[in-house]
Amino acid sequence: MRIGLIGFGRAGRAVAALLMQQDDVSLEWVVRRTSHGGHGSASSMLGVESSSPARMISADCVTAAALLDRHPVDAIIDFSSQSGIDYYGEAAADRGVAIVCAVSAFDECALARIERWSLTTRVLWSPNITIGINFMLLAAKTLQAIAPWADIEIMEEHFKAKPEVSGTAIRLATGLDQDPRDIKTVRAGGIIGTHEVLFGFPYQTVRLRHESLAREAFGDGALFAAQHIVNLPCGLYRMEDILLPYFSSDAVTPREPAGASGAI
Repeated sequence: MRIGLIGFGRAGRAVAALLMQQDDVSLEWVVRRTSHGGHGSASSMLGVESSSPARMISADCVTAAALLDRHPVDAIIDFSSQSGIDYYGEAAADRGVAIVCAVSAFDECALARIERWSLTTRVLWSPNITIGINFMLLAAKTLQAIAPWADIEIMEEHFKAKPEVSGTAIRLATGLDQDPRDIKTVRAGGIIGTHEVLFGFPYQTVRLRHESLAREAFGDGALFAAQHIVNLPCGLYRMEDILLPYFSSDAVTPREPAGASGAI
């Protein structure tokens, strides 16, 4: 599978390193806003041995349309910012390139554009694209259906400098019909991201907890998403849409985690 990556911040770098170590993936290019300082590839910049081209591209130097025509990809993975889709969205939709977007939040105008693009290609948007957090949401919905009377509390922990409530926690709240204003937050040190859903029963407590230990977890989830949506019909998807069939499957063949073959 040929993949293009948008964004080269802390998460983007971890995702690039992981993608470059997959035998069945070719990271064709990485787009960033700023100049890449003379490095011709993400592999040389990160010190990762890879057969992927992983060309470093400045968004200021080439349009997404020209980039996609020159170096076609099957899917774009976006770990940039809310404005990142403005660079590539229209061009990807026009060419039927699948989009996996892991940006945490969008305004209503951006969401309307994403929905329009989903008419001509496959778009998956998830504020937290890790497999674990989306499994947790499905498990929480299942428990809520079993015991709708149980009290629910949602808690999230992140690094000290993160100012806003996490998009993942908001997604958990809305998915469980809870008020996002009631989310409990903790900001301390360098916590990458921890989310917990607590179910309070009269005589027992159930805690569903997910902790991101490294940003490569996001890359593993993004790759899982890309591999699943490339052959689906055009439409707008969430991670739970591609995980839900596994809940009812009689014979699930597990995919080896991306990190199991020596990836970071």
